[in-house]
Amino acid sequence: MIALLLALGSSLAYGCADLLGGLGARKAHVLRTVMVAAPASLAVELLLWPFLGASFDTGALGWGAASGVASAAAFALLYRTLAIGPMNVLSPVTALVSAALPVAVGLLQGEHLAAAGMIGLPLALVAVVLISAGHGAGSARPSATALLLALGAGAAIALQLVFLHQAPSDSGVAPLIIGRAVSSAVTLAAAGLLRRRLGPERPAYATSAAAGALDSVANLLFLLAARSGDLAVVAVITALYPAGTVLLARGVLAERVHRGQLVGLGTAAVAVSLLALT
Repeated sequence: MIALLLALGSSLAYGCADLLGGLGARKAHVLRTVMVAAPASLAVELLLWPFLGASFDTGALGWGAASGVASAAAFALLYRTLAIGPMNVLSPVTALVSAALPVAVGLLQGEHLAAAGMIGLPLALVAVVLISAGHGAGSARPSATALLLALGAGAAIALQLVFLHQAPSDSGVAPLIIGRAVSSAVTLAAAGLLRRRLGPERPAYATSAAAGALDSVANLLFLLAARSGDLAVVAVITALYPAGTVLLARGVLAERVHRGQLVGLGTAAVAVSLLALT
């Protein structure tokens, strides 16, 4: 139950971070937004170090660095995917892959689910797709390139979560610090190479920094959840983060919640209840 609650908290924090990051990216080039969000995220993790500890052994360094590379790849592939579109088709593909791969890894590593979990897990995967799809998911057919990019983005997100889970359980926040440092370095290097294409607009500093801080909180809650529960359950609950984005967009931006998303939210509630019984 503790792992489930932590995963729900991680999902909500990811959803909030995505909304704020999206709002920040409306003001300036997305790389400018990330150039603010990444240092803010790293600062939060460094502030957590004295309270949660950090052991920078070989396992923490290796798996943390791997998660950082996966995070940077996920960022590049995801935004390239959404730029090609159609978003309503590709976003569910990415979300489903990002949820399904960690589930497969967890089951292959010997995790077992009770009967309620065997029903709740596929229901949660269905909910991820429904919530992410939005309106008119079947209105356009994506290109083969776009589909491959969507699959790659989902795989990169999944690998980031799996790599964090593989880090030693006694390493504290070390994997998060290493991963964030690596992903920040990759992002800043990309921004330097593309500086002429970034435009003159300044980023929304407060919004971007808040997005980075919430992303760190989400990563931390996922790491704690994965250390106290099954990866298969924790990953699929965390992948419900589009629900938080949808509900916040409804409350803050007055965006419409479509019928399929409402069905998805109801399905998610049932799935979480069943997984809680495991």
